[in-house]
Amino acid sequence: MGEKTEFRPGEEAPNTAYYIEIGENDYIMGINNPQKISLKEGELFPNTSNHNRKWTKMESN
Repeated sequence: MGEKTEFRPGEEAPNTAYYIEIGENDYIMGINNPQKISLKEGELFPNTSNHNRKWTKMESN
């Protein structure tokens, strides 16, 4: 089984990384001005801009 890729507010970050908000239609249209955060392993994800959004790890460039 693979690693979880989407997280809800209040869950613990699995890794130290940068995370970004995604929406339910993110892969089709994207969302405007998503929140971006840096969390350390074990820190809790904060609330998103609305209840339909989740957090995901940002791709590293």
